[in-house]
Amino acid sequence: MRDPTPDELELYAAARAAAAGAYAPYSGFAVGAAMRTASGEVITGVNIENASYGLTCCAERTAMFTAVAAGERDFTAIAVHGDASSVPPCGACRQVLAEFAPELVVVYRQDGAPVSAALAELLPARFAL
Repeated sequence: MRDPTPDELELYAAARAAAAGAYAPYSGFAVGAAMRTASGEVITGVNIENASYGLTCCAERTAMFTAVAAGERDFTAIAVHGDASSVPPCGACRQVLAEFAPELVVVYRQDGAPVSAALAELLPARFAL
């Protein structure tokens, strides 16, 4: 882990802004994600809950799936924001992110402040074929 760069903090601000659009009527825990493509475009996502919790989709996966549906395949960073002390991506999101961007930089809150880490640091033994 390290301190985020100014560009990474800008991406984190986009994730924080995106969280306002979350659909979280059950948990009340809004999460936003902002993913930067290799061309510099920023694509956001939010968590979308469902009464059947297993059908809920995290913000990180929503951002990734939106980007892939738009034809994007190369990503440099993702930022995740939730209003809590520590909000790293969950294990399922880490694996989905690793499918397309194993070298991804991940910006998230740790102990109340944004930090940056390599996805490989967060998911050292990813599933791969």
